[in-house]
Amino acid sequence: MQKILVVEDDEKFNDILIRTLNQSGYQAIGALSANDAYNLMYDQVYDLILSDIMMPDIDGYSFAETIRRTDPAIPILFITARDDIASKEIGFNIGIDDYMIKPIQLDELKLRVHALLRRANIGKSSKLVVGNVSLDQEGRVALLDGQEVALTVREFNLISKFLTYPDHAFSRAELINEFWDLDSETSMRSVDVYITKLRDKFAAADGFAIKTVHGLGYKGVLLNGQK
Repeated sequence: MQKILVVEDDEKFNDILIRTLNQSGYQAIGALSANDAYNLMYDQVYDLILSDIMMPDIDGYSFAETIRRTDPAIPILFITARDDIASKEIGFNIGIDDYMIKPIQLDELKLRVHALLRRANIGKSSKLVVGNVSLDQEGRVALLDGQEVALTVREFNLISKFLTYPDHAFSRAELINEFWDLDSETSMRSVDVYITKLRDKFAAADGFAIKTVHGLGYKGVLLNGQK
């Protein structure tokens, strides 16, 4: 049974989240503060973390930063009343995986939790298959209809990111921060050039497409019922 840690200082809302997740087949445990969450994580490994931002003592940003330093892979979903783009940008730059704005729909929460856990399981696998494209994470080889696609390291990292987190919109700034040297003078236009190359190289892919998210960046979208 997959374990989920809920970090939310509103006790009533915390209970609602735990009950919803438990009824969906997960094992959810609640913490009312980041410090409580740290204590729980000393003794138990979790598969997913749900966290508020505005909490006493240690806020969600600091909490997520600490978690990311110790575990770069565990999915983190922020559930918060902060609906401004600046708050979202801070969260995604820290390394969270998804962001929901209160009040939330519990059915949507269950869908997002399922998707995040699915992506995490894909990330643990050395091979990712989407339609007629397969990525070998260990060998860093991409195949299209069984034929190797010539990719640079950066191109492989980008396509792997899009397929591991389908339907997740990544800003150009996020992609630059993750895949380009921070000391380089990478422009937003450089990201566009790489995306154009990837679209050309995977033009015959039947399971996904790289879509433009206007005003933000790009996302990978699954096609033809891919899951």
